[in-house]
Amino acid sequence: MTDSPSLLVGTDACPRCAWVGSDPEYQRYHDEEWGTPLLGDRAVFEKISLEGFQAGLSWITILRRRQAFRTAFADFDIDAVAAMTPDDVERLVLDASIIRHRGKINAVIGNARVTRELGESLSELVWSFRPAPGRPRPARLSDIPAVTPESSALSAELRRRGYRFVGPTTMYALMQSAGLVDDHVAGCWRAGS
Repeated sequence: MTDSPSLLVGTDACPRCAWVGSDPEYQRYHDEEWGTPLLGDRAVFEKISLEGFQAGLSWITILRRRQAFRTAFADFDIDAVAAMTPDDVERLVLDASIIRHRGKINAVIGNARVTRELGESLSELVWSFRPAPGRPRPARLSDIPAVTPESSALSAELRRRGYRFVGPTTMYALMQSAGLVDDHVAGCWRAGS
């Protein structure tokens, strides 16, 4: 049995991680965002929220609705989301432009409340779980783990503090997308950039 391709060359002759496929929005996300260090509490809170909504779905589903999520959740302003009421939850459950999952909607609001009361920077907390440098670059997509000791530890710490929809796999996806790890496969034009 052979691995599926780990790189795809786009119509622009650019080699990319094969998970991108040919979707232009996915290519833009890969090229401009995925694996780029993301700092700041609002930005990290948004990414945690979107990764939580992604659980059980494909990332492109979330990416295509990202602007609707930003509108629905006040651009992920932590104080504004923390102030949302049960009436807001009912409104959001009926909003077809986002994922209408009551548990995930309530988790975002609850997570905003936890973030507001943290007493420290959410961004700094998340980045404190960054793996030590020196991990080899994945040669193939199959070399990329779904969970690591660091993502498990981050998940456990966030859960201990009251966060929801922050499982170890979701937190590893956060680490990849927010640049805590660089999982661009060898040969991808973004590898090591």
